[in-house]
This record gives sequence, structure tokens and C-alpha cells, in this order.
Amino acid sequence: MSVTRSAQVSAARRRSVIDALRRGAVPESGLDLLATGLDRFESALDAELDAVTTGGSVFKAVRGEYGSGKTFFSRWLGERAKRRNFAVAEIQISENETPLHKLETVYRRLTERLTTASFPPSALRPVVDAWFYALEEDALAAGAGDDELSAEVDTLLAARLAEVSRQAPSFATALRGYRAALLDGDEATAAAVLAWLGGQPHVAAAARRSAGVRGDLDHFGALGFLQGLLTVLRDSGHPGLLVVLDEVETLQRVRSDARDKALNALRQLIDEVHSGRFPGLYLVITGTPAFYDGQQGVQRLAPLAQRLSTDFSTDPRFDNPRAVQLRLPGFTQESLVSLGLTIRDLYAAGAAERVKAIADDAYVTELAQAVGGALGGKIGVAPRLFLKKLVGDVLDRIDQFEDFDPRRHYRLTLAGNELTDLERNLVVSADDLDLDL
Repeated sequence: MSVTRSAQVSAARRRSVIDALRRGAVPESGLDLLATGLDRFESALDAELDAVTTGGSVFKAVRGEYGSGKTFFSRWLGERAKRRNFAVAEIQISENETPLHKLETVYRRLTERLTTASFPPSALRPVVDAWFYALEEDALAAGAGDDELSAEVDTLLAARLAEVSRQAPSFATALRGYRAALLDGDEATAAAVLAWLGGQPHVAAAARRSAGVRGDLDHFGALGFLQGLLTVLRDSGHPGLLVVLDEVETLQRVRSDARDKALNALRQLIDEVHSGRFPGLYLVITGTPAFYDGQQGVQRLAPLAQRLSTDFSTDPRFDNPRAVQLRLPGFTQESLVSLGLTIRDLYAAGAAERVKAIADDAYVTELAQAVGGALGGKIGVAPRLFLKKLVGDVLDRIDQFEDFDPRRHYRLTLAGNELTDLERNLVVSADDLDLDL
């Protein structure tokens, strides 16, 4: 990143990115400022996002070792999607919280995590309210009077959801119940019905009865509800929905029967996406190479392995970004240093002038080498910890203390309680490791 570009970043955006890195977290926004090595994917992914806005659907599998930046990649793609006014949902797959073989739970997490450029999670209610507003505007534009408006909106609702209602009629029924409760001024019932529409279990029976729906959402109904949500999103001004199923490699550690069900659910989702059932959906999964290539993962189900098969035998420089599976390049020492310099410049653009002079290119390079060395040379795992140390231990101190010089006053120390499990396993003695720079 050039000094000029760094200087053009707003103070709020800069602060958001720096604060997240100081905590050792992936920033929620501003990821285009940090994207190193992802430019090779931009053209293909943007073309796919554009195709989704015109009614297409896409499935993508992302592979990378732990620490290679899969979460960063997903959020970076999410930012690009939001620029096209997509809605986005990032879901962590786990055996206890979100088992993949229970699609009703996956759908529930989707609505809980749903976000747009204007609304944080959960954006379900703003989206539904915007949809009803759009229906009212369409009805008025067609000449409906005030006394006819409610009936005309109901007619439009039925027409827009006709295809969805063939698979999941209760989706439209719940929307009618939600609107009726709002018109009656019954906020509690409206909220409960919307929760049911979002897949939440144990909604009060009285609220369900008033809306004319029964029971809880099941595995098969979830797909119909996803179809309905896509329709509502499109008509409320969101031409697409990006859904990220993160850490699907956790399937390798569940019971064999649950694993087989989850793999089959994934195969079913892929087939539904490719069949055109979900226009406006861009579905991404992320996992480790072991998940895609090992016998406890994708290879356990031959039809799924066939759908995800991608040739990675060639030089990574020639990987096809349009393929169903993408291989993240991971960090090298050179790209790690480049990222560090980018962050240093971003920080310096809003800090004291001495920051860039004291944390010069040579020092950033030395720190990157030291952190990588502390992690057994596993550079691909180093970015999180390296950026956390660079921002919190070095740049912040230079900015605040005029006489601080990291070469004289700072010793890199890695404590066990600040490391992830993977980082801890790579450090020989993580509880008290001092490294001279």
C-alpha cells in the first residue's frame, strides 16, 4: 500500500482495522486494505458475483491449511459482495452448535448471522420490513387505494412466493402472520412469528397459532425457507446472498454416522445450487486439504468427491480461479513482510511521524522473521501473531512514547495464553519464550 493510499483511508476505517489486529482478530471490514496475494482471484470471483446478481447461483470450495487465511478470504469476499448490495452470512460449522447434517440449524444460524451493508446481524427483520414496504409501493404504483392496499399486498405476496410455496407453503403463511400482527400493533407476536420464520425453535404456541403455522422447521423445510429468503432479499433490493460455511473440516472429528449425514447434506446443497433452485445464492465452504483429500472427509463420499474434484498437480501459479475449488497460496516470508509494511504504513498515516522512521522496513522484516522462527518456520501460521505483536507491542509504543526504540527496549515474548492451539503446538516452550531482535 502506498503512502498516498494509506493517507486516503478514513480515520474510522483505519481505527477499525488496527483495533482488530491489536486483538489478534480478523477485521470485520476494510479487508481490501490488507489483501495480499488475493488479486489473482478478483476477476473470476467478481464475474461470479455479477452472475449471481442476474439470477445465477454459485458454489465454491476454498482450501487452505490452518492459518492460511481462509476466514480472511471469506470476509474479503463478503466485502466485495456487499459492494454489490448482497446480504452476507458467515456460519461456523461445529458438531455441537451447528452440525452440517441438520440444515434447519444451518438455516437458523444463517438468519442469526445475516448482515447487509446497512444492518449488522441479525438483519432479518430490516430485510423483511423492506420487502413489505416494496410490496406496498408496487401496489400503490399499480393504483391500489388505501382501503385496497392490504389485500393487494397479500396478492403480491402470494404471487412473488408462488414458487416457494410449492415447496414450503408455511414461509408465506408466516410472513402474512407477521404483517397481520404488526398491523394489529401486537409487537410481541410479530417478533415471535419472525423468530419462527428465522428457524428458531420453541416459539410460543399462541404466536404460531395466530400466524397459522405449526411445529418447528425441519431439515427439508429449511431448503424451502432458504429459497423464500432469497426471494425476499431480491425484492427488497439485495440481488444476492453470500453464505460462508466455515471450518467444515470439523466434520472429520464427529461420529461416523453424523459425518456421513453431513457429507451427504453437503452433496445435496451443491446439487441444489447447480440445479438452479437457489437463484441469487453464492455458497462457499472452507476447509483444510486433509478434509478435501483425506478418507475421513470428502473422499468418504464418492459422489461428493467427484463434484469437488479439482486438479492441483500443476504449479500453484496456474491454479484456475474459476474452478469449483480454490487453493489459497498461504504466506511466504516475503508476503508476510509485505503485509507488515502495509500495516505499518496504514498505522503511520494516522500517527506520529516517528512511527515509520523507527519501525523501518528493516525492523519490520526482522520482526516477521523472528515470529516465523518462533513458530518453527511455519510462516503460513504467523500472520495473526505477527500483526498482533507489530501493532500492540511495537507501533503503539512508538506512537505513545517518544524515547521508545524497539531495537533497544523490546524483546519478542510469546506467552502460552495468547496463542491459539495450533500456534502453541508449534512453539517449543510457549510459556516463556524470549527472542532477541
